[in-house]
Amino acid sequence: MTSLQRQVAPRRSGRPAHLKSMLDDIARQCNFSQRIAGDPIEFLYRYHNPRDIEVAGFIAAVLAYGKVDLFKAVVERILSPMGSSPSAFLARFSKRRDARLFEDIYYRFNTSADILLLLQTLHRLLARHGSVEAAFCRNLNPDAKTVEDALVAFVADIHDASPAKKQHSRGFAQFFPSPASGSACKRLNLFLRWMVRTDSPDFGIWKGIRPDQLVIPLDRHISRIGRCFGLTSRKTDDWKTAVEITDSLKRFDPIDPVKYDFALCHLGITQECHVSKCGSCKYSKEALRR
Repeated sequence: MTSLQRQVAPRRSGRPAHLKSMLDDIARQCNFSQRIAGDPIEFLYRYHNPRDIEVAGFIAAVLAYGKVDLFKAVVERILSPMGSSPSAFLARFSKRRDARLFEDIYYRFNTSADILLLLQTLHRLLARHGSVEAAFCRNLNPDAKTVEDALVAFVADIHDASPAKKQHSRGFAQFFPSPASGSACKRLNLFLRWMVRTDSPDFGIWKGIRPDQLVIPLDRHISRIGRCFGLTSRKTDDWKTAVEITDSLKRFDPIDPVKYDFALCHLGITQECHVSKCGSCKYSKEALRR
């Protein structure tokens, strides 16, 4: 056991050790191959080149809000015209030539114009840095506790790379929230989880970020389950809450705390753990048992 593991390992008796056992069981029993079909990470499994995986993942992640079936249909419409290599398509992207491929794509806050601007911005970001990984990691302090400062700088770089500069629509700005404004940044943290973690279902193609620097992608499922399991006492779904839940999970796995995210989130998605069952489902009973 490393000094870091000794420092944050849960007690061998009592509720923390019991909660770790329950969390480990939930993660171990999750059927990743079966659940991937109901998750935006499914798109990434189409590709083998790391540059294609990160580009497809970035597009899928920034649109991953609302009902899964609805946003996955939109992601499909965006990725399909890019063919077998989204990174190669974006390297040669031309708004004048390619705009017609993305006409009439709308999703909630996001219009066709927002999606075109997203693609233009990715084109410029890749031209400047060569990859999304390089664009992100240039701002990362390897000794930082979390990715917070790097994420703030990355979002600023995205806005700077955009042809619209500061004249962004609400829909484009909605793609890229920042911890600087208190946002939990669920979608960008989800993208980072896909890129950094090496165990299933994630890809681990980025080597410049440690898994313990990740922050859990905080959505309504994770926030509710986090409160039920005593991982946070905060009531607001913001960046501080995401960090607090992540810090709580570090008691159980200081090296890879976000490994629990996929399984816990899908407890909510599949309604195995649902607000209507709070206080009576097997998970809340187990979490509260001392």
